[in-house]
Amino acid sequence: MKKMYFALLASACWLSPGFPQAAANEADFVSDPVVLHPSQPAAPPAPAPVRVASADRPNMGGGFIEFLFGDGQGQGYPSQGQLDRQRPLYPQQPSNQPQPQMMPQQSMQQPGMSEPARPAFDPKFEKQVVDYEGKEGAGTVVVDTPNKFLYLVQGNGKAMRYGIGVGRPGFTWSGIKTISAKKEWPDWTPPSEMLVRRPDLPRHMEGGPQNPLGARAMYLGSTLYRIHGSNEPWTIGTNVSSGCIRMRNEDVIDLYGRVNVGTKVVVI
Repeated sequence: MKKMYFALLASACWLSPGFPQAAANEADFVSDPVVLHPSQPAAPPAPAPVRVASADRPNMGGGFIEFLFGDGQGQGYPSQGQLDRQRPLYPQQPSNQPQPQMMPQQSMQQPGMSEPARPAFDPKFEKQVVDYEGKEGAGTVVVDTPNKFLYLVQGNGKAMRYGIGVGRPGFTWSGIKTISAKKEWPDWTPPSEMLVRRPDLPRHMEGGPQNPLGARAMYLGSTLYRIHGSNEPWTIGTNVSSGCIRMRNEDVIDLYGRVNVGTKVVVI
């Protein structure tokens, strides 16, 4: 009996240092429990650890693997902020709808649309016989630069009048020349002075409907000036050329058949 008593006493002494602390902890838990109220959201879970490539992994298989294990910074890859800035700023749409796509430029045009209409040809520039009171004799060509008319004097106080286009400001001129050559559907080689102003022009262009010299050309003396046709009839009556006298193709064909090499041309 005594032996059992001493055994129990020894066990109590052995447990005594920790027993008060355990009891105190249990008492604290019971007296002050932690309560999660419904109005307070639970703390978010800790983020998963990020795997980062380190210097002790020299053979990672190339930049793409480095990007997978790293954060992309300093490795030639854009950061998440840079990727966000590069995304198209489309409005958010439900995932079951396709993203909007940019329409081709040609599809933006409405069916039936065409280039803006050119100015109508002024009837006063139509070919017509008019009274002429000038001093020039029959067969002379008179170019009235300010009024945009060309006269072929016929005598007896009459002249055939055509509408023309003349030089732009700074390119008009006056003087007396003679027709030195005539050509049908002439080729066109822009002079060097024109190429300086317009380097985009072709160096040579064969005669034809698209040629800016039109259907006929009458060369004036040894100059670069010509009386010639045009595939832009809406420019008749304007200051448009670099000094040449421009006519509608049908008018220049008519004049071409009425004059010869050596015909006097007076430009005023």
